[in-house]
Amino acid sequence: MAIRKPALYSAKALRGEKTQRAFSGTNAVNIALPLGGIGAGCICLNGVGGLQDFSIRHRPQMTAMPEGQVLADAAFALLRVKGKKPITRLVEGPFPPEKKFGLGMKGGGYHGGGHEGMPRFAHSTFRGEYPFGTVSLADPKVPLRAQITGFSPFIPLDDRDSGLPCAILEYTLENPTKAPVDYEFSFHLLHPAPGRAPDRSSSRNTVIPGAGVFLYNEDPSNAETFGSASLTVVGHPPVIKGMWFRGEGFDSVSVLWREVSEGRFTPNDGSNGVDTTGRNGGSVLVAGTLAPGASVTYPVVIAWHFPNSNLTVGHRAPAGETCACAPGECDPENPPPKWRPYYASQWQDARAVAEHVHANYDSLRARTRAFHEALFSSTLPSYVLDAISANLAILKSPTVLRQENGNVWGWEGCTCAQGCCAGTCTHVWNYAQAMPHLFPRLERTLREQELERSIDERGHVAFRAALPDGPARHTGPAAADGQLGGIMKLYRDWQISGDREWLARLYPLARRSLDYCADTWDPDRRGVLVEPHHNTYDIEFWGADGMCSSIYLGALAAMAALARDLGRPEDAAPYQELAERGARYLDQHLFNGDYYEQKVAHAGLRDTSFAEQIAKADDGRSEVLRLLRAEGPKYQYGSGCLSDGVIGAWMARIYGIETPQSRARVRKNLRAIFRHNFKPDLSEHACTQRPGYAWGPEPGLLLCTWPRGGKPSLPFIYSDEVWTGIEYQVASHLIEEGMVKEGLTLVRALRSRYDGRARNPWDEYECGHYYARAMASYALLGSLAGFRYSAATKTLFFGPKLKTDPFRAFFCTATGYGTLTLSKGELAIRMVEGELPVDQVCLTTGRKTREISWGVVAQVGKKAVKKV
Repeated sequence: MAIRKPALYSAKALRGEKTQRAFSGTNAVNIALPLGGIGAGCICLNGVGGLQDFSIRHRPQMTAMPEGQVLADAAFALLRVKGKKPITRLVEGPFPPEKKFGLGMKGGGYHGGGHEGMPRFAHSTFRGEYPFGTVSLADPKVPLRAQITGFSPFIPLDDRDSGLPCAILEYTLENPTKAPVDYEFSFHLLHPAPGRAPDRSSSRNTVIPGAGVFLYNEDPSNAETFGSASLTVVGHPPVIKGMWFRGEGFDSVSVLWREVSEGRFTPNDGSNGVDTTGRNGGSVLVAGTLAPGASVTYPVVIAWHFPNSNLTVGHRAPAGETCACAPGECDPENPPPKWRPYYASQWQDARAVAEHVHANYDSLRARTRAFHEALFSSTLPSYVLDAISANLAILKSPTVLRQENGNVWGWEGCTCAQGCCAGTCTHVWNYAQAMPHLFPRLERTLREQELERSIDERGHVAFRAALPDGPARHTGPAAADGQLGGIMKLYRDWQISGDREWLARLYPLARRSLDYCADTWDPDRRGVLVEPHHNTYDIEFWGADGMCSSIYLGALAAMAALARDLGRPEDAAPYQELAERGARYLDQHLFNGDYYEQKVAHAGLRDTSFAEQIAKADDGRSEVLRLLRAEGPKYQYGSGCLSDGVIGAWMARIYGIETPQSRARVRKNLRAIFRHNFKPDLSEHACTQRPGYAWGPEPGLLLCTWPRGGKPSLPFIYSDEVWTGIEYQVASHLIEEGMVKEGLTLVRALRSRYDGRARNPWDEYECGHYYARAMASYALLGSLAGFRYSAATKTLFFGPKLKTDPFRAFFCTATGYGTLTLSKGELAIRMVEGELPVDQVCLTTGRKTREISWGVVAQVGKKAVKKV
């Protein structure tokens, strides 16, 4: 498998660098790192230290939004150095020239923050190790250096504090000179909750003594616009300007600049009782003197709280036709919202959020830092840790929503102003592996969503769930890969949680779902899907194919295993037998000696819609009908080598499901995928679909190629594209099957495209920003460590794929998280939080697997060590 571009894929390069990448200049243009809460929205820290993309109102709000849709959110810091010649700087690096045109075109009304044109630091460098992003600033004319560290609490298993609607920015000022420096540091926030009145007359401000300012509005309490925000400083009581100058257009920020730059910042209590319209906001200022070599850090907290949403999607009956209020209790002028976010059940308003952060700041920061250190202590290549950590940002992005009852709901991704492709789409979220391990309680709400609220009496699961919770519409086809993948994920989540009661509740619904799949797509019980079946490529495959049938085998094997785990062997037998029959069919009819392909079929099926379509009388002039009669249904892959061709076997490997599919042929298929579909240079590749994911001299793994010929005139849509989630899926699977170099090559190639200039390293996009499928990158962690844990049997599986000593890897289970280290024949478990009961270890080294009895409960502060 020789690869061109040896500098990028040499053995040395694949080992990775000692530190994560730094971004400056043009490589910082597209950086935006989300700071926020799970299901709570976010604000992004950009590559020069500014804040952008205030997606805090249950909808995305991206910088690229066209004029007319832009909401004027702004937050910025200023540093004034005193002296004979005072100097004031916006605490941000140089504004990227590439963005100047876009900012200028926001004219025709006031849409910017107004601070962008203030004098800035001359130099900036961005470094990110999610959940932290750090911007270092310097200027030869400024005697102080500044560093911004942005984060929001990210604590595995603690979904409450990890769901805080806040962004935290630590501003560190350092004096590298030999003389003391007097300074004033201030932070300014445009009112994020001005209310629905165009003149902002319902916005209100009040001072939080010793901390900052509380910004709210007096809209009706059930209105979507009702909400609040706060700006506070932790540990350093500031001087507070409770309300800005209430002028029009640019007045407020113009006055602020004059006050700050001239050293006459004027505090107030936020209510002068006269000026009640116009732009509004609040500011805080701290002053001090830094001795030579000294530094100081000011933690700034921006919190938000918007307790109402009227966003509804996908209900069986139109949402809102009935009201939950008791008769006579509903106010027609102030009807209840369609749903409320989870954080509204935990904190009354943004002030309460800020108070919680202040009271627990040291703990929240230390616990987030402990997670970061545990993850980044893993002895994995730097670009692998980059890929794993960067896509955790999706959990904090507007892709994920969380309802008051704690249930998660997600988009596939986000466009600039709205979510894209609704309903925690099963065939996209199939790939996502971060949430089930880091926040397993949240992931289990998705299984409940599929099997309790999105299923009908037939077993048809709507692959797009309703928001808010409720029965989903069942007007379209089920998604074969998504519905069958849900059965496999039920097994995964049972193994992670060990919750037998939960499994017993969902088991009969899972059987109903799987039986529907078999009846609908495999009515003759061949063990493969033959009837037209919808899938993640937004089309139907006609006839048996390797991709969806491999998931079918996995689902059948998973159901048999679940039945056995619940003590129902009589249920298990028919599913196991059908899986074995399907495995034989795949080998006999779909394996071409190199990979599994698709046998396109339409004659003899129960579904006669295609036969009826081509039987239509016509005069011979229809090009479409000529094509269909010659080649069969559109959008198939036939003899193609599909990168998702054995995805079901990947799921089975990482979930611990034993399927009867030939592992030797799966390995051969994986080799073919890498050999045929990975392109170190796409310059000669023609993509007539969406080339922006990878093109030109960039590397990438194509969704499908036709090395044996036979490419249809119109293959499945997207076939010539490159999707990061599928690249991660294949990379993880290659590593699982011992092809470590090939897997690492895919990851390094993929992350090279996200260089900060062309693309944002913390936003792997597909059909939208922060695309859920990209969370497949988390699987790399388990694959390289050979790690899996069964809470059901208290068995730890471990088998490092990299030959390093010591080998260390982060892990997270439903009861705690920490690191595993294998060194000099000893296996050590170090818990950071929680505990891990281990009765048995299955240790794989090379081709040997040994079962070792242990009988230990690893706990915090008590490292468990075993000679192996």
